[in-house]
Amino acid sequence: MKAKDLSVLLSVILIIIMLIIPLPGWLLSILILCNISLALIVILVSMNTKEPLQFSIFPSLLLLLTLFRLGLNVSTTRSILSKADAGGVVDTFGSFVIGDNPLVGFVVFLILVIIQFIVITKGAERVSEVSARFTLDAMPGKQMSIDADLNAGLITEIEARERREKVENEADFHGAMDGASKFVKGDAIAGIVIVIINIIFGIIIGMVQMDMNFGEAIETYMRLTVGDGLVSQIPALLIATATGIVVTRISTEGNLGSDVTEQLLQFPKLLFIAAGTIFLLGLTPISFMLTFSISLVLAVGGYVLIEQAKVPPDIDEEVLDEDESENLKTEESVVNLLSIDPIEFEFGYGLIPLVDTKQGGDLLDRIVMIRRQLAIDLGVVIPVVRIRDNIQLEPNEYRLKLKGDEVAQGEILLDHYLAMTPDLENDMIEGIDTKEPAFGLPAKWISEANKDEAELFGYTVVDPPSVVSTHLTEELKKNAHRLLGRQETKELIDHLQEEYAILVDEVTPDPLSVGDVQKVLAKLLSENISIRNLPVIFETLADFSKMTNDTDLLAEYVRQSLSAQITKQYTSQDNQLKVITTSIEVENAISKNIQQMEHGNYLALDPEVQDTIIKNVYDEMEKASLQHENVVLLCSPTIRMYMKQLLERAFPQLPVLSYNEIESTVQVQSVGVVNVT
Repeated sequence: MKAKDLSVLLSVILIIIMLIIPLPGWLLSILILCNISLALIVILVSMNTKEPLQFSIFPSLLLLLTLFRLGLNVSTTRSILSKADAGGVVDTFGSFVIGDNPLVGFVVFLILVIIQFIVITKGAERVSEVSARFTLDAMPGKQMSIDADLNAGLITEIEARERREKVENEADFHGAMDGASKFVKGDAIAGIVIVIINIIFGIIIGMVQMDMNFGEAIETYMRLTVGDGLVSQIPALLIATATGIVVTRISTEGNLGSDVTEQLLQFPKLLFIAAGTIFLLGLTPISFMLTFSISLVLAVGGYVLIEQAKVPPDIDEEVLDEDESENLKTEESVVNLLSIDPIEFEFGYGLIPLVDTKQGGDLLDRIVMIRRQLAIDLGVVIPVVRIRDNIQLEPNEYRLKLKGDEVAQGEILLDHYLAMTPDLENDMIEGIDTKEPAFGLPAKWISEANKDEAELFGYTVVDPPSVVSTHLTEELKKNAHRLLGRQETKELIDHLQEEYAILVDEVTPDPLSVGDVQKVLAKLLSENISIRNLPVIFETLADFSKMTNDTDLLAEYVRQSLSAQITKQYTSQDNQLKVITTSIEVENAISKNIQQMEHGNYLALDPEVQDTIIKNVYDEMEKASLQHENVVLLCSPTIRMYMKQLLERAFPQLPVLSYNEIESTVQVQSVGVVNVT
């Protein structure tokens, strides 16, 4: 334990000792001076902080200082009542304030106590309460603002995390200050009660036990009580003032002193008005020389400030240019050019209204909702989408890049609506022929005047922002496995470890590395299987990773563990599953041609047989599409992985399931069989 940590612990123990064991007068004097010193340091620190969080320990420190001050009150009260002595500091303060008239001195002391209790303590308590409430109410808006800046590319993920943490810390701080301010109020009340006790019981003890007459008792105990009250109330007054300064402090670039002088004197001409007003007061019985001197100081101050404002700040342009050129030559600036954003959305200048909130654009908010929806649907956090305009694109064109590679592009007309209909033969709406970018369906761009008519004819009419957001959603879903790297996987593992530490420790880093886990999760995402149920996935990996490190096989085991989720994903509302099955000949042809290698297995099937299987799958899918049925390909668990690899290029959207991935409660209906002939 460090010395400074030990000193804080010893201080707390000392406070407890003061409450129990009588202390000598010389030690009380030392502790009283320490108390005043600490109060001075606290108020000076509070005046020099630029924002409240720079003094985040203040609520806890306030509690300790209050307890320390109350411990001193108990010790001095014990010493006053038992010995009629509380050390030189208390006696000096009391003699200085009371002087020759105990009554006047006591009245002055009461005024000080009233100011501290009614004005400063009460005000600080109210401000703390209001600040805490307003800070909590503003949290959702601040969080949305951070998300908007993050999606717009104005800040990085690290900066967004820091700003979110700052918002949370501000809420915690003001909540703590709301409670800590109650200690200040209680301390003020306790000080008043202790003063009354010292006077009443001091006079009684002095007259009864110490054989003092009434005048001596009043003079002695009044002096000691006022002295004790002063050495307690002065630090309490400083701490209460510091509390008010901290809770009323607004985050700025300067401390309280610089902000007060800068903002109070920001209108120099107003000093002339104040100087004139004070000068006119000199025409009354008030001393003319006094008012003239003050008005002269104000006028001279206003003149000096106006002259200073006319002088431009000294900026050495040559130095700035030289610094800028040197920065461009540094190695860090070159390295920064190598970074590639995970997701980039670029658009032509004609689509700027999509993202400009001043023109009603809400694409930034839509992207926030897309990221949240994908986190729910797929269980993976999509990286920040960098949004920027690109003059090299056509005015109405946009494109999506993943890790620098273009994966999608489209073109929209902002002053039109996209109309789609399944009945192409009865196309009766005029418009510009196009294709819906997300699914490639035939569509038309129609004017707003034809919108109502198109809806009456059964068209699906979509506004341009919805077209773009739907396209983005589908492309991000399709490429989610490309966006899940080792770093993102490590973050998912860390999040899981908070609740399932034993489970995570059993899987990684031994027998599976983060890279192995990433490959398994990416394989699931590539087939549109959500990885949100990480506990089940890791339970399966913990069971089977001891038998094999083949990530392809592990992914198959995980799929079987997620059978309920997969079944629900592809089953219709009437609990039916339309499937195309594989014949025994196809099963045998594939299983016999699986080649086992040192680094994994692969399918070595004759090209003619491959073409025949692909053609038969295409024919069966055509038959199903004529009946408007969505189907999946069903095969045995041993060949499912290889069947998916065989059909992936020709039918990337065709789900390939195994019998072990279908729940027994589902009604499976075969609508076709794939053969090799």
